Amino acid sequence: MILRFFRASLVVCFASQGTQWPVFDDRDRGRGKDTPKKNDSISEFQTLATASLGCSNFRINKGTRRPKMSKKIEIKWLREPEEHDYPAALSYLCLLYDEQTAIAHVDKLRRASISEFKAKDIFRASGLSLLGISNAHVEKDQQKIQSGQQLSPLLLIRDSGNGKVIVADGYHRLCAVYSYQENAAIRCKIA
Repeated sequence: MILRFFRASLVVCFASQGTQWPVFDDRDRGRGKDTPKKNDSISEFQTLATASLGCSNFRINKGTRRPKMSKKIEIKWLREPEEHDYPAALSYLCLLYDEQTAIAHVDKLRRASISEFKAKDIFRASGLSLLGISNAHVEKDQQKIQSGQQLSPLLLIRDSGNGKVIVADGYHRLCAVYSYQENAAIRCKIA
């Protein structure tokens, strides 16, 4: 449940589930009748949340938000994955499959053509959660995006037995791109 009346740079953390729910940032302040005024304290936010949720099993943290964007950033991609991405994918796939199956998947990835899918769709198909923007690898990839450097395409495996997509390589790049544009087209190879 997203609390639409919280229009400050806050994240409601439900301790029972450990789930973080992003809430609207400061640009939305003062637009709704339920929006607390700028001088309202955190305890008033908690009171309002407790009344609406019917529970008090949460805490509020200030300052967690997506990177500020003054203009839309173009995300640039390499034409092909970097060569070191394939051994990284093999290493990960060896945790999930026997070595021969993992090698076969990587060989298929090498031969696969480049495709594009929306970031949000890859997350949905994989069942993975979004890493926070405070993750060092995600921050590194965000800096690459901001500086206009090209990112290496993701390597994805269709696990038809489980009905999921496995992100064999590029999870941090996916999280970095999603933090800017959830509808961004992600270049990838999928086998």
